[in-house]
Amino acid sequence: MKRLIFILPLVAFAIMAVYLAIGLTKDPRALPSVLIDQEVPPFDLVAIEGRDRGFKHGDLLGEVSLVNIFGSWCIACRAEHPFLMKIKEKNWAPLHGIDWREEDRQAGPAWLARFGDPYTLIGDDPKSKAAIAFGVTGAPETFVVDKRGFIRYKHVGPMTQDVWDETIQPMLEELRKQ
Repeated sequence: MKRLIFILPLVAFAIMAVYLAIGLTKDPRALPSVLIDQEVPPFDLVAIEGRDRGFKHGDLLGEVSLVNIFGSWCIACRAEHPFLMKIKEKNWAPLHGIDWREEDRQAGPAWLARFGDPYTLIGDDPKSKAAIAFGVTGAPETFVVDKRGFIRYKHVGPMTQDVWDETIQPMLEELRKQ
């Protein structure tokens, strides 16, 4: 019985060490999405100021595309923006935007006028209805959507050339073949 008292803490420590070791192997930036391989949830957003047309889930049918969640208040979105402009300039993929949680309806359009507008379609989402449907946890987030309107990938954080080269671009090529 005395042995058990000495062995029990060692066993408890070993179990905790295994759980901690497993946790250390995981990417803390990787946020799993329950929507991967699921159809884009229904949404219908009005146009931002200066645009004739909004953005809705039906716009994602027929071609592989990207959906980027952004806001003029988002510092990381500012860092990502030059790369989004490159996507547009190189015509790598249709890029649609959701202008998320702007307190002032003029802020998003003014931000795009200042830094450039990389988006094919943009919807205004001040009440987070589309963001909640997509399971957004913060901005920026970018989703890869296939021709049938299914979410195939979610990138959390600013899009970079490395992310594009290593993950997004190969996935777009593969999805276009299907």
